Amino acid sequence: MPSALKNNRETQVMQRKAVVLYSGGLDSSTCMAIAKAEGFELFAISFSYGQRHKHELTVARENAKKMGGAEHLVVEFDLRLMGGSALTAAIDVPKQGVGEGIPVTYVPARNTIFLSFALGWAEVLGASDIFIGVNALDYSGYPDCRPEYISAYENMANLATKAGVEGASKFKIHAPLINLSKADIIRRGVELGVDYALTHSCYDPTEDGHSCGLCDSCRLRLKGFVEARMVDPLRYA
Repeated sequence: MPSALKNNRETQVMQRKAVVLYSGGLDSSTCMAIAKAEGFELFAISFSYGQRHKHELTVARENAKKMGGAEHLVVEFDLRLMGGSALTAAIDVPKQGVGEGIPVTYVPARNTIFLSFALGWAEVLGASDIFIGVNALDYSGYPDCRPEYISAYENMANLATKAGVEGASKFKIHAPLINLSKADIIRRGVELGVDYALTHSCYDPTEDGHSCGLCDSCRLRLKGFVEARMVDPLRYA
């Protein structure tokens, strides 16, 4: 066997697996690119949970492999049964700008639910690493995007799983964007070759998938591109 081919196969065998929470958005796409740059084999996981901005799933399905995912799992459940959020109930998505406090677009326990599915899949895959694109600087104020939450969940993951208790390595929850501004996230993604035309961030898109430009998520995204001195490639309604 040629040595180059042999070395390539050995590298593939030795490559560590990581589960990456991937919504098709700007942050999760950048997070995917960072995990790939760190040499992980990527297993992307997305969620169909009854969200009003379901266009993000179309984007995720189309682009997970393009982003480097070896596999892409879409988990389906329905948080509309509980409601309590403008993303899962008949509550208007705010368009007045990012305000104070926790907004009505907060989905109760969403990241805890997402991470639990990711943790289960990671244990099955034999992966010790989970990547999530949460951010605690330019964000909407969600409590499950803070560093102390990520740390607490990581501790729980290693207490509540067979792999965490008996395994040779412990679970690590990577949140590489958590202390970055949106502009810094965009700059990092551009450095890594992320095509932001293949992402979607809007909470209240039109039926054909165009972003509204007015919800918190759109405003934070647009602000990030302005501060990064770049042009957002998306079309806005």
